[in-house]
Amino acid sequence: MNAAAQIGGLTLETARAQLAPWTQRAPAIGAEEYQQRLERARALMRAHGFDALLVSAGASLRYFAGVPWGASERLVALLLTLDGDPLLVCPAFEAGSLAHALKIPAQARFWEEHEDPHALVAAALRERGARRLALDPGAAFAIFTGLRAAAPQLELGDAAAIVDGCRARKSPAELALMQQATTMTLQVHRLAAGLAEEGVSTATMRRFIDEAHRALGADNGSTFCIVQFGRATAFPHGIPGEQQLREGELVLIDTGCAVQGYHSDITRTYICGRADDDQRRIWDLEHAAQRAAFEAVRPGVSGEAVDDAARAVLQRGGLGPDYRLPGLPHRTGHGCGLSVHEAPYLVRGNRVGLEVGNCCSNEPMIVVPERFGVRLEDHFFVTEDGARWFTEPSVAIDRPFAD
Repeated sequence: MNAAAQIGGLTLETARAQLAPWTQRAPAIGAEEYQQRLERARALMRAHGFDALLVSAGASLRYFAGVPWGASERLVALLLTLDGDPLLVCPAFEAGSLAHALKIPAQARFWEEHEDPHALVAAALRERGARRLALDPGAAFAIFTGLRAAAPQLELGDAAAIVDGCRARKSPAELALMQQATTMTLQVHRLAAGLAEEGVSTATMRRFIDEAHRALGADNGSTFCIVQFGRATAFPHGIPGEQQLREGELVLIDTGCAVQGYHSDITRTYICGRADDDQRRIWDLEHAAQRAAFEAVRPGVSGEAVDDAARAVLQRGGLGPDYRLPGLPHRTGHGCGLSVHEAPYLVRGNRVGLEVGNCCSNEPMIVVPERFGVRLEDHFFVTEDGARWFTEPSVAIDRPFAD
C-alpha cells in the first residue's frame, strides 16, 4: 500500500463493501423554477429581437420542459412564443410518454408518421404571428431545412444567446444536483485509487467505476470513463487497447456520472509506487496551473483570462508556449451542467465575462509526448467573491485526495 494510504490496498471485494445507495439526495427541479426558466428565455428573446424559440430534443428540452429525451429523426420540440402557452410538438404515438415526462403546462401538437412536423411548427408560428424564430443551436440541420421548406418567409436565427444565457447560470437547485454528482464521483475515485496496484488492468478499473456509480445511485452508471496508465496518459482522451499497471507508472482516471441529468466530470492523476523527479515536477506544475486558474476567477473576468492564468504558470515552468508540447494542448476548462461540455468555455478568444452561477471544469492538462501526461480536473462555480470548488483538488502526486 502507498504510504499516503490513498493508493492501493483494496481488493474488489473490500472496495465493493464500501458501496451503498447515496442518502443525501438533492431535490428535483421544481415547477416554479421551470416557469422562471421560460420567463428568462422570453426576456432574452425580446432582448435579441426574436418572437419565438424552438428547442429540439436533448439537454435543452430537458432544461426548459423536463423532457429527458434524446434527439432522433422524429421531431420532438418545444415552441415558445412571447405570449401564450408553450407548445410541444411530438409524434402522436408518444403522447402517453410525453404526458408522464412533461414538467410544464403546455399545449401538445401531435403529428402522425406520414405528416410533416415542420409544417405543424410553421402553422403554429402563423397562428401566433411569429416571424423571427430563434433555433436551438443543438438542433439537427434537418430541422433547419425542414423549417425553411415549410415556412420560406420565416426569419431564422441562432438561439445560442438565449439557450446559453439561461443554462449557463445555475440556480441553487442545479448547484445542489451537481454537488451530489461530483461528491459521488469523488467517492468512486477514492475507491478506484485503492485498486491501483501493480498488475491491475484498465478494464477492471473501468468496470468497477461503472459499477460503483450505479451502486451509489447515478442515473445510468458512468456517463464516461477514461482509465490510462503510463505512456497512454500522454494522450488527453486515451488510446485503444487494455493495459496492466506497472510500478512507477502514472494512473490517469477521468470519469463522471449524472444525477437527474446534471453531470460530474473529475480527473485524478497519481503514481503507482514512487514518482521520479520529472513526474513530480510536471505534476507540481499542473497543480500550480490549476490553482492559478481558480484564483483568477471572479464575476466579469473572461474565460480567456482564466485560460491565460493557467498558461502563464506553465510557460514560467518551461512548457509551451500556447498549445506547443510539452505543455497544454487544449483549453483550460469547459462549462458543465445538463451537458458534460457546455458554455462557458475557458479558452482563448472567449472574452465574455463570467457570471455568478457559471460552472466550469478546471483542467489545464500537461502532456509530455511519448512519456506521460498529468490532468487534474475539478469543477468550480462562480460566486460574488470568486470561485468555489465542488470538490477539493488533489494534494500531491502520491496523495490524490485532500483528506
